[in-house]
Amino acid sequence: MPSFQSYFFEKAIKLSVKRAAKKGVHQKGIEEQRELLDAAASKIGRLPKECQVDSLRIEGVYAEWLTTGTSLPDKVILYLHGGGYALCSANTHRPLAARIGKEAGVKILFPEYRLAPEHPFPAAIEDAVNVFHWLLKQGYESKDIIFAGDSAGGGLCLATALVLRDQNEPLPAGIVCLSPWVDLTSSGESYQKNGEVDPYLSVRAVKEAARIYAGTESLAHPLISPVFADLTGLPPILIQSGTHEILQSDALSLAAKAKADGVNVSLKVWDGMWHVWQISGDHLPEARRATREIGQFIKRIMKA
Repeated sequence: MPSFQSYFFEKAIKLSVKRAAKKGVHQKGIEEQRELLDAAASKIGRLPKECQVDSLRIEGVYAEWLTTGTSLPDKVILYLHGGGYALCSANTHRPLAARIGKEAGVKILFPEYRLAPEHPFPAAIEDAVNVFHWLLKQGYESKDIIFAGDSAGGGLCLATALVLRDQNEPLPAGIVCLSPWVDLTSSGESYQKNGEVDPYLSVRAVKEAARIYAGTESLAHPLISPVFADLTGLPPILIQSGTHEILQSDALSLAAKAKADGVNVSLKVWDGMWHVWQISGDHLPEARRATREIGQFIKRIMKA
């Protein structure tokens, strides 16, 4: 049963979305939308205590190392943020990634991959593959690397792993997908069933973002919508999803496809939770429990 706090938190999200709609936020240019999201995130997200942020550039891509006092030096989570492949940044997702790293006892590498519409498919995948290659060149072993991401970042984790598999390259030890966006055709039943309860995602907005990212490619391309890919050979996957999000079908379909293709997959559906509720951090007990669950999964996989 959802917590009492989640009831009020969800109400607050819906109110914020209504206010943003009245102000015409979604009609603003992409750069202005990004700036507004960064500004809003700076007022909400908090880094864990003793979290150190070190910036660097990898193949021209801005990235950050996020470490805490408990971070093991030889293990790393490559975190790929959500935002419909067009929005968000380290500023919006740094606290979430850092909390996951702290729970797992592993440091985070957070790249700001290129975004659409300036850089549509496959730019984000190219950047993620390059960052993974960079980690290997630094001496990290693939068995000591986890891919993790939320929403579009979850889909990007899978697409990156598929490219590596098809090129007969080493794969990460595991993949963590938070409310993954893996069906850009929007074919699942939750797009309609949860349209009224999802506090901030809309089918219209999701479809627009899908077309912007895919460009001239088919939305059913297996690297754009990994739920249509052959997932054989991928490492263990943890999926978290909520019953109040329109993308719930993406998570369910991904879990079913992974299982059918022989992948070790764990699916946890959280009652009453919305899209990427884990980003709520210390404000929500469900976010704290979900983050602990992710940390436990990563510790099991990496034997950290």
